[in-house]
Amino acid sequence: MSSDLETRALSRPWFYPFKLPSGATTPSYDGGWLDGIHHTRSAMLDIALRARFGNDFSQRNAVDLACHQGWFSVQLAQLGFRDVLSVDARSEHIADATLIRDTLTLPQMRLLQSDVHALDTAALGAFDVCLCLGLIYHLENPVGALRVARALTRHVCLVETQVVPNMSGMVDYGSYKFVRALQGSFGIIDEIDDTHGPEASTTGICLVPSTEALCWIMRKIGFSRVEVLPVPADGYEQLLHGKRVMVAGYVD
Repeated sequence: MSSDLETRALSRPWFYPFKLPSGATTPSYDGGWLDGIHHTRSAMLDIALRARFGNDFSQRNAVDLACHQGWFSVQLAQLGFRDVLSVDARSEHIADATLIRDTLTLPQMRLLQSDVHALDTAALGAFDVCLCLGLIYHLENPVGALRVARALTRHVCLVETQVVPNMSGMVDYGSYKFVRALQGSFGIIDEIDDTHGPEASTTGICLVPSTEALCWIMRKIGFSRVEVLPVPADGYEQLLHGKRVMVAGYVD
């Protein structure tokens, strides 16, 4: 059965280069052109988790919001997490993640099809780790998604996202006599013609935060400490140059 599953996995291109039990790797899009970002995110995730929990994850659980094909969920399961809930809005992603899970024999991975905003956080409870990687810059309500992530986080939430240039300064707010400070900014990205694509927004209207806005919001919605994580020297160029960031929000 496992060889049949592996044959299925190897018969088509994937967004990620999954290493399979035989040692073969799934072919990824554009000849692996994007593999660098996946490996950089994985390295940063691994460093952050070990810094927080050490090397024993056997008593830890996690939720992976917008799990896509399961790349990060697989990493958590292979690190030894006892339970990983993988959530995605698209049925095709749930099917892909299920195939990868079964091919790699990772029964601790559970799959749930749901939009992040529709999750019942009270019913799901809190998780030691909440992943929100590659999601919020595809959303028209990123603050709402971050509130969901906070509600699901027991210890640490890791957010990775594209970011836009920041705006700062003071603005009139109702009157020239009353001004407010800008706490960051959002850029509007149009993905309306791309909603059919598996890596795009489901609604087409995307609000992308600046790094300053993201960190400010995470602090205001209840994370006690927020930090932008360092990027490995050989990391993907967008992360190295601050066009994307991975931010950790801690619940202490």
